[in-house]
Amino acid sequence: MPKATEKRIYLTRHAEAEHNVTEDWTIRDAPLTARGREQAAGLNEATKDTVQATADLLITSGLKRTLQTTILGFPALRKRLEAEGKPVLVLPQLQEVNDLPCDTGSDRAVLEADPEFAGLDLSALTPDWNAKQGFYAATETAIRARARWVRNWLRARPERRIVVVSHGDFLRYIIKGENDHGAWANVEMREYTFAVEEGEDGDGDGEAWLVPVKEVVEGGEDEPTSTSLEQVSGA
Repeated sequence: MPKATEKRIYLTRHAEAEHNVTEDWTIRDAPLTARGREQAAGLNEATKDTVQATADLLITSGLKRTLQTTILGFPALRKRLEAEGKPVLVLPQLQEVNDLPCDTGSDRAVLEADPEFAGLDLSALTPDWNAKQGFYAATETAIRARARWVRNWLRARPERRIVVVSHGDFLRYIIKGENDHGAWANVEMREYTFAVEEGEDGDGDGEAWLVPVKEVVEGGEDEPTSTSLEQVSGA
């Protein structure tokens, strides 16, 4: 088990999706655009000889745009890990923050019926994963708690190098504990590690804060998220 401060977490935003372009937040579980698929292919070219050659785990949000980015952006890593008995792990906790249709995932049965997503580990997608209630509610309290859960989950994992594919707004909560509306481009990848070990000074309330190491992939444009309309509910 590596020390938390020796781990490397590669946080990656998904490629361009339909709602990013149209700013139509009513598109249910918005998929990638044709340009987004090209961006994801470019992510593969940028990481195939570096991150994909060394990462120990690949995890992704369960929304279609993150699943597609993962499949197209990390094929070599996926193939290598699957050969080791470690399929792509789909974590509902990584879903986007708002309760708009574009940020609401599809039922597990729908994803399992789509051949594009064959072979992904969808077992964590429980029936309530896309209900946007309780743990997954679009409130500040729930979102911050979910981001804290993800950080602690990552810190507790035995893998040293973990690739995470998620969403612009939720990535901001992961690294800041709030949405500071800072720029995060499509397919941008940033490398982080943990500030301190579990239980050490500076880990008050078990926040498991991350600190930046370096920019890995600059990505495309900083396409808008649904929070551009300030749709997050109050606490």
